[in-house]
Amino acid sequence: MRPKKFKSDFLVIGSGIAGLAFAIKASRLGTVNIVTKKKDFDSNTNYAQGGIASVLSPEDSFEKHIEDTIKAGAGLGDRTTIELLVRSGPERIRELMEWGTQFSEKEGPGGRILDLGREGGHSKNRIVHARDLTGQEVERALLQKVSEIKNIQLFEDHTGVDLLTEHQLKKKGKKRNAIHCYGAYILDNTTGMVNTFNAKMTLLATGGVGQVYLHTTNPEIATGDGIAMAYRAGALIADMEFIQFHPTALYSPKQTGPCFLISEAVRGEGAVLVNKRGERFMENIHPLKDLAPRDIVARTIDMELKKHGVTNVYLDITGKSKKFLMQRFPHIYAQCLEEGIDMSKEPVPVVPAAHYLCGGVVSDRDAKTSIENLYVSGEASCTGVHGANRLASNSLLEGIVFSHRAYLQAEEHLKKFNKMHVIPEFPNWNKAGTFDLEEWVLVQHDIEDVKRLMWDYVGIVRSDKRLQKAHKRILMLAEDIHDYYKKSTISSRIVELRNLATVAKLIIRSALARRDSIGLHYNSDHPTPGTKKVNVVLQTDHEPRLMKLDRSR
Repeated sequence: MRPKKFKSDFLVIGSGIAGLAFAIKASRLGTVNIVTKKKDFDSNTNYAQGGIASVLSPEDSFEKHIEDTIKAGAGLGDRTTIELLVRSGPERIRELMEWGTQFSEKEGPGGRILDLGREGGHSKNRIVHARDLTGQEVERALLQKVSEIKNIQLFEDHTGVDLLTEHQLKKKGKKRNAIHCYGAYILDNTTGMVNTFNAKMTLLATGGVGQVYLHTTNPEIATGDGIAMAYRAGALIADMEFIQFHPTALYSPKQTGPCFLISEAVRGEGAVLVNKRGERFMENIHPLKDLAPRDIVARTIDMELKKHGVTNVYLDITGKSKKFLMQRFPHIYAQCLEEGIDMSKEPVPVVPAAHYLCGGVVSDRDAKTSIENLYVSGEASCTGVHGANRLASNSLLEGIVFSHRAYLQAEEHLKKFNKMHVIPEFPNWNKAGTFDLEEWVLVQHDIEDVKRLMWDYVGIVRSDKRLQKAHKRILMLAEDIHDYYKKSTISSRIVELRNLATVAKLIIRSALARRDSIGLHYNSDHPTPGTKKVNVVLQTDHEPRLMKLDRSR
């Protein structure tokens, strides 16, 4: 069987809210190929419980949402980009509803209105939700819409391997400063063939990096593929040190896969955090108490665990009736019940878990990366809206807003591309000299080593000694993994292991470069924020740079 070549106007890598929203709109302008790792379109979008933040109440305002976002991000966010995000929100919500998304409603003065919830860091109720299954409902509606569009072709069970840029052509001659993307090498997991997907415009919508940690709320596919591919191609990467640990994942001694998330919306409805003695411990930590920003809550829980030598704390919402909980949080209630916990009668055991990456591939306000023809949206991007910590429920909002921004550029992009570019003839993927790996246990051990290393040394609270030790170990692991990759016949697991090692290295290098504590990055050897609000920027063949990113280009 020979590798295949596919061509389209647009290539979308990833099938969460960011990828699907862009594909739906881009199909108006040309052909779209979507590649996704799983048949069931597993994604972080699907796991999102809380909702989407947007100003839709007369009691709220854009200014309040902007200030809440800036404050949660410890002042590192880009104000102009945040304003763009917030002011675009209501229109994008209405668009999702037009596409068939059914959000929760309640009776209002003039009839049915959206039931707006509240989460940590928000000064007003502004969370649009579908009970506690918002992500699932959005994904359902978008997939249904995609299935109705002839211009879109879906490639399920496919894994991105590398972006197609000049360096794959291996032509001798004058080196060009600009890097251009012309699609990607994509692995068909069902055949084992690496096929060439050419496109005039490529959108990375590959989600986050949660699987780099031992405990995470992210699905198994969240291995940082898009970020790793972009980094290898020479794109700017920033803010990788800002890993958001969700404060309240369900603690279960039997847990094997992703941790089950207990949405922040539960605290928004009145739940409080207590220790094993039933004492509230957020009272004197922050003015918002249990609804403080996630970085503060997660760090406080971490301190409680270490101080008392326990595995978990508790989330207490026993003040609410069983009827209310079953109606507002049916999924969470049912999951707790499976664990033998009736949340209407007893507190729920919880522990922090890696949840969201605030950094990623650097983009401007139109979702353009530093590589020509390459765009990025969703958790894989670093747009500047989150700063040092993401405000709850701004993630899905970011995905739909910046995918729309990318679409607004698409028509002009195609015109310029057709006038100035011809897609080069890329060679077929070369697997000569490789062999089928027989001892898969070695790969699994390396995956577990990376995850435990990151959990033990690059977690909620860091130190210079821990980070330096982590850096030495990841370099050794990365060398072993590179050897596997070069010698083994390519597979999805090998690709993911390679990418996990890459993003782990990026997180550690970023954390080492930042010599202060801000937002989600807390180093006990440098506990105070620096005087300058700067980003840590990474690029292949460059040392980490501390600089303020310009989002206006």
